[in-house]
Amino acid sequence: MKHLLKLMDLSRDEIIGILDLADQLKYERKNNIPHKHLEGKSIGLIFQKSSTRTRVSFETGVYQLGGQPLFLSSRDLQIGRGEPVQDTARVLSRYLDGIMIRTYEQKEVEDLAKYGSIPIINGLTDFCHPCQVLADLMTIREHYAKLEGLKLAYIGDGNNMTNSLIVGCLKTGMKISVACPEGYRPDPVVLEFAKGNADFELTDDPKQAVKGADVVYTDTWASMGQEDEKEARIKAFAGYQVNAELMKLANVGAMVQHCLPAYRGQEITEEVFEAHADELFEEAENRLHAQKAVMVTLMK
Repeated sequence: MKHLLKLMDLSRDEIIGILDLADQLKYERKNNIPHKHLEGKSIGLIFQKSSTRTRVSFETGVYQLGGQPLFLSSRDLQIGRGEPVQDTARVLSRYLDGIMIRTYEQKEVEDLAKYGSIPIINGLTDFCHPCQVLADLMTIREHYAKLEGLKLAYIGDGNNMTNSLIVGCLKTGMKISVACPEGYRPDPVVLEFAKGNADFELTDDPKQAVKGADVVYTDTWASMGQEDEKEARIKAFAGYQVNAELMKLANVGAMVQHCLPAYRGQEITEEVFEAHADELFEEAENRLHAQKAVMVTLMK
């Protein structure tokens, strides 16, 4: 494992190895056991998209690992003024020990890895969000003490989160049922990956998807950059809200997960959000531990 560009690139054992290390690092952090695995290393954090959780968790994670985080916004880099990504990759490779990038196009992340000579971590693209799903899998495994055989139901937009959840669930032996309206389906590349897998279901019926689910997952209906589509999306996703009635169809005690930020009253009700707040914010915390595990795996 040289990079984390998308979960499709990882084997089941590599994913489980990251989760095991994340558990260990979380235990050490909670018990004030130092783990300066990146001491003396500098990690560049490139943000073409703004962020709360990604920025704070990566900066804090690098610091806790003994490294130096460098926040690099697109406004501060020549890449934001038209410098080819391959030139940026080759220059930064001579200064840094690793790069995390949060951007729009998946190709930009892939090109950084292609032309650079240091580990690249995908902090989010329009295609996928591997760091978030590693944190999700970590949280689910903490709750149930296993992943294999569990069912996750995803309700809403077939976006970058959906793409990564499908891959992450299927690679770790989970079942996943995705409910989204026509026109808002997951990426064709991901649907081809899941094609013929008995553990994958795609439907336009949220009730069908949630039946027998151990985990119910949702995300905002209008992601960053889609603000002009907000009204159209609210209409398209009417009936795709995670609410108390829908949760009755899931298994008793089912978890709720959301990558945040959440828009209560749209994709999820205030009632359901607050009833599962402990799970949701444990999931948010686990971004820190899962990403630290990725950095240690790639850069130690």
